[in-house]
Amino acid sequence: MLKNDRWITEQAKAGMLEPFQEGLVRHLEPEESLRPVLSFGCSSYGYDLRLSPKEFLIFKHVPGTVMNPKRFNPQNLEPTSLHKDEDGDYFILPAHSYGLGVALEKMKVPPNITVICLGKSTYARLGIIVNTTPAEASWEGHLTLEFSNSSGADCRIYANEGICQLLFFEGDPCETTYSDREGKYQHQPEKVTLARI
Repeated sequence: MLKNDRWITEQAKAGMLEPFQEGLVRHLEPEESLRPVLSFGCSSYGYDLRLSPKEFLIFKHVPGTVMNPKRFNPQNLEPTSLHKDEDGDYFILPAHSYGLGVALEKMKVPPNITVICLGKSTYARLGIIVNTTPAEASWEGHLTLEFSNSSGADCRIYANEGICQLLFFEGDPCETTYSDREGKYQHQPEKVTLARI
């Protein structure tokens, strides 16, 4: 069953999401409809997660190397700078490139829940694809987020604003949670976590 805003708020108050924004924020000064942002916070049946300003890495071509998930070479990644102007804080994801960021919010997934992450339509209309894998039962940490720029233009990716939407699905209790099996991506910090085996 897909969980609603009341359930998300109750669970967040018990520590499922930190920091938690109750209600959807579309303007930093809502009374005057000033300082628009890519929405973040609790919606009817999901939570719009924010991108942390702490780190954003872009894949680069290293001649003579082949990407190998069993022996990931961090030299295939380069950090990109956080920029700031009147529109907000942002990273630049070059055309036809792939980048990694990290969620601002820390998650503690309940043992009977699986979380699916979907891209936001505003970014999708620019050709940005969010390729986040599920957060399984009892997973904890800051999600590493994966972005593909399928367009022919460079794109701003805003930090401290909505980047993707989490959907929370309740299932029958499982025999073994992610925490029980000591999953390799458990307790990720607010920093990009590279591929592990």
